[in-house]
Amino acid sequence: MPSPSSDLEPPTPAPAAPARPKPRRLSLIRSFVLADFLTLGNGFCGTGSILSLMQYLATQDRTWLFWGARLLPLALFFDVADGRVARWRRRSSALGADLDSLADIISFGVAPATLGFAVGLRGTLDVAVLLYFVACGISRLARFNATAAALSDDSGKVSHFEGTPIPTSVLLVMLFWVLAARDMIDANMLFGTISIAGATLHPIALVYAASGSAMISTWRIPKL
Repeated sequence: MPSPSSDLEPPTPAPAAPARPKPRRLSLIRSFVLADFLTLGNGFCGTGSILSLMQYLATQDRTWLFWGARLLPLALFFDVADGRVARWRRRSSALGADLDSLADIISFGVAPATLGFAVGLRGTLDVAVLLYFVACGISRLARFNATAAALSDDSGKVSHFEGTPIPTSVLLVMLFWVLAARDMIDANMLFGTISIAGATLHPIALVYAASGSAMISTWRIPKL
């Protein structure tokens, strides 16, 4: 007589989990499209501007100051061109939006702030204003990236910006370019200096505060 346990069937083994496909390696250069190389040109110009301005501080040779200023309108050219090329070729990469934001904060955030510091905005309150300006630029780009989908129409095109776009900081660059050409920087800074609780402020630095505040405002700026 068979034992009761002999009637029990062995448990059916659970099916093996399907093997996870290995993530494909992202070939960085191969993933770039033409517009991305133009975006890199924007970042190169911004970085070149910062290095030129550092060289000016080291040597006081104004040739480097003017090169630092000249490279930022060129960065703006690349910034405009990359979007137009992407639309013309109808090709963009997964990296495009992130590349654009990273290049913009260098060329239109850090580099203009470096220019202000280089031409003489080096008081305690001046530096606080420059830091505020850069923080506003970073926040402006982050907000755009987070809300671009909500602001876009059925075709995926964004109809307007919230706050002024960060490339408008090129206007600050042009202002200080003119002041430098007229020798109205450093000790001869336009509007001079004031002291607040022992901290130095050049009133002209407030144009950076105004620019930064406009970036993080809720103003609706039509996209051209």
